[in-house]
Amino acid sequence: MTEEILLQAEEKMQKAIEVMENRFLNVRAGRANPKILDKVMVEYYGVQTPLIQLATISIPEARKLVIKPFDRSSIGSIEKAIFEANIGLTPNNNGETIMLVIPELTEERRKEYVKEAKALAEDAKIALRNIRQEANGDIKKLEIPEDNQKSAMDEVQDLIGKYNKLIEEKLKIKENELMQI
Repeated sequence: MTEEILLQAEEKMQKAIEVMENRFLNVRAGRANPKILDKVMVEYYGVQTPLIQLATISIPEARKLVIKPFDRSSIGSIEKAIFEANIGLTPNNNGETIMLVIPELTEERRKEYVKEAKALAEDAKIALRNIRQEANGDIKKLEIPEDNQKSAMDEVQDLIGKYNKLIEEKLKIKENELMQI
């Protein structure tokens, strides 16, 4: 029974790491990444539609995104949606495609992004602590000897240590990416 609790806790911890990694993708590093457009919703024939369903997004250069709509009549709506999404980029429309140029980041802006990444990592650590608390509560509810409870709780603590270390490693990688010029 404790094995099942440990497996569930580990699955939840892996999910917390995945969520953190996905949120890290939204922290810009001064390079073009189509993921920054994931949350852009375009009004298309009266329906809010994700941009990815209306256009192809390519990266011709390190700091440039090109959006080519499948339907050229939607280009105005796409441009408006990018403005309204408040992602800090100004779309340039040439009639067929929309270009987004990612500006070079200043040192100050890079430091702000590092702070944001650290906050996301801290959120992930809080999620891990909540998972540990839940798992320990489930273990205490089991009618097993106290020694077995203690060893199961130690295993949960070992999992926390392992995943906290993983968070720190991923944060360090993201910090290096953000501070790289």
